[in-house]
Amino acid sequence: MSADADAKDPVLTQLEELGLITEVLAEIKSGKEATVYLAENDDGLLALKIYRDVAARSFKNTGDYGVGLASTSDAVSKAIAKRGSKGPAAQQDLWVASEYMVLWQLWQAGLNVPEPLIGPEAFDYVQTSPAVLMRFIGDEDRPAPRLSDIRLTPEEAQVAWQQALEGMARLLKLGLVHGDYSTYNLLWWEGSVMMIDFPQVSDQTNPHFQSLLKRDAESLAQSFKRLGIREDAESTLREVQRLARTLPDKPRLTLP
Repeated sequence: MSADADAKDPVLTQLEELGLITEVLAEIKSGKEATVYLAENDDGLLALKIYRDVAARSFKNTGDYGVGLASTSDAVSKAIAKRGSKGPAAQQDLWVASEYMVLWQLWQAGLNVPEPLIGPEAFDYVQTSPAVLMRFIGDEDRPAPRLSDIRLTPEEAQVAWQQALEGMARLLKLGLVHGDYSTYNLLWWEGSVMMIDFPQVSDQTNPHFQSLLKRDAESLAQSFKRLGIREDAESTLREVQRLARTLPDKPRLTLP
């Protein structure tokens, strides 16, 4: 699917005018919240996540998650106001900004997440709403599969389990909880687990933080059973908490 073929799509037109994409190559995944595409620009392949029209989604029905970390950011509020978004459109901008904010925080802390391609300033990434652009995980032949969709050897499954535990622990070490942590939101590529989907991430100011943490431990343990890992929610949570206390920091080194 070329960018020209979708010239009437206002989101793609906007991204083209900003010089952020040159062509949309294929649809990777379509869900109830967003559609993810494989796209490219002058720097190579990227993943383009476009949230569905705000009229087709219920941002009010966010349950224990709230409206994301961006809701407390003065910089994001100013960027949204400058963009002129109001009402539901402003809520959608918050949702997108929350994913960018978390991506940047986790990327800079050295966690295994796709590299955000817009930002880190709020004004830059709010301008791409309702789209999030990040480095594509995979190659020209295929995207990295979700752990929920593949088979692994027992040895690979154990490696994936340990990496998934460490990922959740590193989130906790930063004072964050994913909110939807399972093999459905973990990619497997070249022997490494990559975390994805962050708009619902909460910090410890969320009164439901502990229940979300327990839910993530339960979801992780349950979803890994298909890969032959037999752990329960309680032992999973204990191990995540232990790792969060003992793992050293590993911030990503960036060249000036």
